[in-house]
Amino acid sequence: MILSVKAVSKRYGDRPAVDNLSFALHAGEVFGLLGPNGAGKSTTCHIMTGLLHPDNGEIRVFGEPPTEASVRRRIGIAPQQIALYERLTARQNLQFFCSLYQLQGKTADAAIDRVLDLVGLRDRANDAVKSFSGGMLRRLNLAGALIHNPDIVLLDEPTAGVDPQSRNRLFETVDALKAAGKTIIYTTHYMEEAARLCDRVAIIDQGRLLALDSVNALLSEHGGPTQISYLHDGQRHQIDTPQPEQALASLLQQHADLSQLNVRAPTLESVFLKLTGKHLRD
Repeated sequence: MILSVKAVSKRYGDRPAVDNLSFALHAGEVFGLLGPNGAGKSTTCHIMTGLLHPDNGEIRVFGEPPTEASVRRRIGIAPQQIALYERLTARQNLQFFCSLYQLQGKTADAAIDRVLDLVGLRDRANDAVKSFSGGMLRRLNLAGALIHNPDIVLLDEPTAGVDPQSRNRLFETVDALKAAGKTIIYTTHYMEEAARLCDRVAIIDQGRLLALDSVNALLSEHGGPTQISYLHDGQRHQIDTPQPEQALASLLQQHADLSQLNVRAPTLESVFLKLTGKHLRD
């Protein structure tokens, strides 16, 4: 267990932002925090990384409080709000991040080249950040979080407002970080991203933990049946089944005409709808 959150709560006035939240992270996993805007994801991240103190509860990272300097050096944060200086070049921004971790000279140059390659911006290293697209800003924002080669990487809504090309590049970067043994905390309100990237997902709403498991386990327990619809003899038919492969095989054995076949599998959206009674992006 690399990070533990035990009975953590945080209020802003009368509004609970985080409500008695508990979970733990394992080394090397991609852990998703999934919930709508305002669910408490960012507040939870700020508490986990020592940027915000909880009203109640305990956080431990590598067995220590997250406010310890030795712990902070092992965490990289890519915040939802872009943390870059637009008048500086990409390289100059990363040089600033290097200075925060006392990286100098050839060590700093090597670190900068490493993260620029990782996020696919080496060819734009000397361009002013103000000329970057939204997707490029997100990728450079991530590069800043990786400059000191942290063990834990926190990505807070890393694909907000990005183009498909940059989103795919970010996905590839997350895959590479996982392959390198990094532990990744990934917050998002995009269900397909959580399903694509995360080993386990914690679904939260109004600061409360609603469910925590692998994506497949959440879909199996809360997603509901797979819907199979098809046209046969001019009539539309629908089958709801937890075993779609068997249902399709049975239809084929019955020599059913499966023209205009449509298979709709459960999604994390349907899981969230079942748990809360509302859509994820409401």
